[in-house]
Amino acid sequence: MQSGMTLIEVLVALLIFSVGILGVAMLQLNALKYTDSSMRSLHVSFIAHDLFERIRANPGTRYALSSLSQAPTSGSLAVPRQQDLYDFATQLKRAAGDDAEASIAVAGSSVTLTLTWDDSRASQDAAQKQTLTLTADVSAERVARP
Repeated sequence: MQSGMTLIEVLVALLIFSVGILGVAMLQLNALKYTDSSMRSLHVSFIAHDLFERIRANPGTRYALSSLSQAPTSGSLAVPRQQDLYDFATQLKRAAGDDAEASIAVAGSSVTLTLTWDDSRASQDAAQKQTLTLTADVSAERVARP
């Protein structure tokens, strides 16, 4: 009769346990990457909706921008458009990185905002770009619904 475990059995059990721990660690690492990506997308969405509200607050002002590089490099409280676009560009770069890009297209009361940023941390691709396109009606008029 044998009592206890042999060294081989202990090593095999340790190997199985180690593989399981590595699997859990990889799962946790991926969860952190995807959580960061999701948080960044949510933050960019909040920045876009903030700009829509600023545009609604200043009807008649033209907010069109073909590139984020055209945004003002300083704010001015006396000129709301300049302050709004400066805040938008600053917040977007802070949230999504300096390589973030945006464009604002205006057609009547419809504003289309396209945002692009690097999301390579959440992907296997070295240059994974994330794009968010939102369109909103920014007219000051609100139609009451019965």
